[in-house]
Amino acid sequence: MNKKISSWVFLNILLLFPVSVLSAEVSPHRLDLTTHLSGYLVLFIFLIAYTLVIFEEKLHLQKSKPVLVAAGIIWAIIAYVYKTHGLNDLARQALEHNFLEYTELFFFLLVAMTYISAMIERGVFDALHFALVSRNYSYRQIFWITGIVAFLISPVADNLTTALIMCTVILTIGAAKPEFIAIACVNIVVAANAGGAFSPFGDITTLMVWQKGILEFTTFFKLFIPSVLNFVIPATIMYFYLPKDSPALPKEVSAGIKHGGLFIVLLFLATIATSIFFHQFLHLPPAIGMLMGLGYLKLFGYYLRTKFRRERSAFDMIPGAEGTGSAFDVFSHIAKSEWDTLFFFYGIIMSVGGLGFMGYLSLTSEFMYGELGATTANILVGVASALIDNIPVMFAVLTMNPEMSETQWLLVTLTAGTGGSLLSIGSAAGVALMGQAKGFYTFFSHLKWMPAIALGYIVSIYAHLLIN
Repeated sequence: MNKKISSWVFLNILLLFPVSVLSAEVSPHRLDLTTHLSGYLVLFIFLIAYTLVIFEEKLHLQKSKPVLVAAGIIWAIIAYVYKTHGLNDLARQALEHNFLEYTELFFFLLVAMTYISAMIERGVFDALHFALVSRNYSYRQIFWITGIVAFLISPVADNLTTALIMCTVILTIGAAKPEFIAIACVNIVVAANAGGAFSPFGDITTLMVWQKGILEFTTFFKLFIPSVLNFVIPATIMYFYLPKDSPALPKEVSAGIKHGGLFIVLLFLATIATSIFFHQFLHLPPAIGMLMGLGYLKLFGYYLRTKFRRERSAFDMIPGAEGTGSAFDVFSHIAKSEWDTLFFFYGIIMSVGGLGFMGYLSLTSEFMYGELGATTANILVGVASALIDNIPVMFAVLTMNPEMSETQWLLVTLTAGTGGSLLSIGSAAGVALMGQAKGFYTFFSHLKWMPAIALGYIVSIYAHLLIN
């Protein structure tokens, strides 16, 4: 099998299965294993592992398990081949480089997840929920409000968390109107993905581009207008198919924010600012700033615990008396992080990091960006994101690291972030909502609106190329 055929084979694999890589530094001594038996064996192992991931729901097998095993086997094979050629250190350095890249992403996400968990426990999002459902809005007004709020929150709180919060509101309000729930969920997915595309914190794909140092923090905001169009155009079309009446107010809705909840929101914003400062001005990994921000939360947690103990001691002898403090524990919120997702990222990054180190991503890059051209390739990246998750697709592009202008890097950031909206399975937000709104929001209820979403996708691309 020659290299041209190998390129086509791996391109098809890339389009059918999630592929994510953060490969090692290119070395003149690196072996080209794309036509070697070990290369085919590694491809086979990865495909088996990811097939198990695809059928996670049916097998009830957590997605991290097969890719963790695959990552170990793949790098063991690479290490063995390199050992036979006397290049042990080169394989070890490549693995360490991949692992360091993953570690930075891991700690960044872990801190963000911890803050979101803390805000949920403090009732911050419950208060937002109450503010939306306690007013006598019509279904059409709620449709726009939840969409706009999702668009505005996702640049800070990430699109997955934002979508889950807004979906809770929709399920509460639209219990009597299943058709409203279906359309509103589509709108939330599109809005959350579009909102996340113009912020380094809005989606893991934008975070990876920013952490890699390819685009400056403020550069992402050039995608604001294209992102707005990506959300507004399909929302406007769906608006005319919504019921015109108003829902009844749910009986069980709480508006209370626990003591310290709003201050934790401020600490989260301060943590983001610290991360930006570390990366933009000190040229340190953003994860270092996030970990410093975790220290902010831990110090405030100490204050909450101290206040709780003091008040409990004072009110112990008074029946029915309650203090305003709380036995707040940061480690309990760290424990609530999406550990399966975090380890899944490790398995995928390390597994296909091995594939990239073997040379497969170089072949794919030569075909996509060399023969098709950057604009076509980047638009296809977005389409591929609808079929497979956008996170591994962006990892693959970053590993290919094609020579592109700022406009083209912004284009692939936009398409990878919003292309997943074309299908419900194309983004973490869509997949999560299919589980949360099971029976109301389905693959086919989303597919019904794909032409409207595709129109927004095309217009947003055109707007970006026109403006930027």
